Amino acid sequence: MEQTAQHLFETIEKALPLLHQISEAAASAKPRPEKWSKLEILGHLIDSACNNQHKFVRTMEAKRHVDFVGYAQNFWVESQAYNTANWLDIIALWENFNRHLAHIIRNTPPEKLENTISIDGSEPFTLGFIMTDYVEHLKHHLKQILPEGGFTSSFENLY
Repeated sequence: MEQTAQHLFETIEKALPLLHQISEAAASAKPRPEKWSKLEILGHLIDSACNNQHKFVRTMEAKRHVDFVGYAQNFWVESQAYNTANWLDIIALWENFNRHLAHIIRNTPPEKLENTISIDGSEPFTLGFIMTDYVEHLKHHLKQILPEGGFTSSFENLY
């Protein structure tokens, strides 16, 4: 999982300066009333990091398989009022949470990567798949936040 951890570290490093270029006003602007703002999308990525930390650790702890509950992502974003949070604070929380996840991924014992997890009764996924998929999910949402071209082109050669 060294490659996945490194990919996450590189994603953080490439995204940070671009996130810092976004103003507070631009971060909280909603494209449409029912759509998330950039601030809410980054908040969602914090929630995803939180949920995935639990998935990673609980799946490592399990003998073979763990059942995990999903989460109501819209409720999480709304109930935490991300759109009224300080943009720089949210960036810092996102950065540090993801650095910690990269640390977890890097230090996961190889024999644990085949442990499986089901989420809300889904078919089982291996821990290795969940870790790799997490980074792809993160990149998907960062592309929604960051300026067209700059971020996307930076990541074409990664992974």
